[in-house]
Amino acid sequence: MALVTTKEMFKKAYEGGYAIGAFNVNNMEIVQGITEAAQEQKAPVILQVSAGARKYAKHSYLVKLVEAAIEETGVDLALHLDHGADFEICKSCIDGGFTSVMIDGSHHSFEDNIAVTRRVVEYAHDRGVVVEAELGRLAGIEDAVNVSEADSSYTDPAQVEEFVTRTGVDSLAIAIGTSHGAYKFKPGQKPQLRFDILEEVERRLPGFPIVLHGASSVMQEYVQMVNQYGGQMPGAIGIPEEMLREAAKMAVCKINIDSDIRLAMTAAIRRHLVEHPDHFDPRQYLADARDAVKEVLPALDNLERALEAAKALLKSSGPSRKERTACRSAGVSASRSAAVLLRVCPVRGLWRYGCGGSMRVGYTVRRFGRPVRTGGGSADSRRRSWPPLFPRQAGSRCRY
Repeated sequence: MALVTTKEMFKKAYEGGYAIGAFNVNNMEIVQGITEAAQEQKAPVILQVSAGARKYAKHSYLVKLVEAAIEETGVDLALHLDHGADFEICKSCIDGGFTSVMIDGSHHSFEDNIAVTRRVVEYAHDRGVVVEAELGRLAGIEDAVNVSEADSSYTDPAQVEEFVTRTGVDSLAIAIGTSHGAYKFKPGQKPQLRFDILEEVERRLPGFPIVLHGASSVMQEYVQMVNQYGGQMPGAIGIPEEMLREAAKMAVCKINIDSDIRLAMTAAIRRHLVEHPDHFDPRQYLADARDAVKEVLPALDNLERALEAAKALLKSSGPSRKERTACRSAGVSASRSAAVLLRVCPVRGLWRYGCGGSMRVGYTVRRFGRPVRTGGGSADSRRRSWPPLFPRQAGSRCRY
């Protein structure tokens, strides 16, 4: 396998109605945790590097770590520059082996944003690299990006067509209410995302991949763990997972995750040092941190294969004899839905749930590290869960 661009990833994600996780990396343990999880689930993944990461770990170290991960895992990876501040930074990453860059001209006027984005696009496309840009400004703090709530602004859907046409950009980050950092909403405040803006952008740019920045869910189990073991993160709140799922059903093909990785690592290290005060070997607590990163990754099951298998199976006459036997062994109905999942991931991790008065089959996977107990499942089903990966039957009122 090798470094790839996000072009084909986004095409499949858009057609399949799901989003690909893009994870900020800063050191070896984060790269290993993400890519090992991707290898286990046979899933494509995007690793992205911020200005802070390049300053901390240096460009060459990060590129070589990613190359080593590809060699070790055989996973297809896209290496992406997150929030490139200007043309020179984007050029440096394009020349230095990145397959995707983001030029963040959102702090400029509309015309200046178009000008700098177009310049990056021309340079990148000549070298086979794809470009992400941004319209609208997200509030919050992430490394060198620091935008106050007063200076933030929603994306204006009336501008997106002109911007994409004049720049030739490959994907677009928009502002619909997400924000950088671990404090996205105030305690007691109802989380709100402007899905009306996303819907209008999708209408104006049919088939075009949209990106959500600042989309960490800020998992409360890790916030509580940080606080329990000596940290102080009161009131840390992220984006509810159901909102991210809704966005992924629409035009959003890439969801950026950073704060969740930081939280998981910090929580794991804090707990390790409290429980093992005699440990002083960094490998001991960093191993726990690496394992925590693997637990955070959202739904790195093979969505592409599942959706392709579902489409193919729905055209067929039904499950095969082998699939029916596997269904009986698992104690589930030999329906087409079950056969889809068994064909993709034979028997392992199946759970049942009720829908419209009939029992159906789902597949237990990790979703943002959040424990979910699924109806009708065994003790093993208290894992992370993603909604079933097959199309719902006609006439069903269930929403997956």
